[in-house]
Amino acid sequence: MPTQAKAVVIDEITQRFQSSSAAVLTEYRGLTVAQLTQLRRSLGEGSSYAVVKNTLTKRAAEQVGFADLAPLLNGPTAIAFIEGDPVNAAKAIRDFARANPLLVVKGGVVEGRTVGAAEVTALADVEPREVLLAKLAGAMKGNLSKAAGLFQAPLSQVARLAAALQEKKPAEDAPAAADQAADATAADTTDTAAQATDDTAVAADAAASTD
Repeated sequence: MPTQAKAVVIDEITQRFQSSSAAVLTEYRGLTVAQLTQLRRSLGEGSSYAVVKNTLTKRAAEQVGFADLAPLLNGPTAIAFIEGDPVNAAKAIRDFARANPLLVVKGGVVEGRTVGAAEVTALADVEPREVLLAKLAGAMKGNLSKAAGLFQAPLSQVARLAAALQEKKPAEDAPAAADQAADATAADTTDTAAQATDDTAVAADAAASTD
């Protein structure tokens, strides 16, 4: 491949690493074109699955800070670049691998962090964001034992939940701050009224003593 053509390929892979929410490296040895097409379609709209050259991918990975992917770039390699929720794509890859054991997950990158094959598999077991938020809401309305059960969930679920809550936090901070300000104002008003009552009582007691 001419040098200019290699540079174009490296740029394309670099851009995919930067724009994707996740990238899963796999070995596809023994799979047919039809099977690879089936996997590509299962990943969802905007995602891609393509065979890559290891040497060019290593150079692209280095440019975006994923040099530690190098040990995974050996043998026949295809990468699933994911757009959208990486959990759904991880589930699709897991289900495909169960039906087609020749697909081997090597590892990858999830939301800017390199992960091993085990973490990609674990990601597929994470419940959807909406379900985790619903569980948290239920735990907050329930008793402490329910809340404790939620916090004892697998670390991958807790991390996903924390990310979901972080997205919700900015929208909730403003009304929460307003509520706190209102509570503080009400408390100050109550304290002032109480102090005035106490002062009146003291004055009355003093007048009675003088009498």
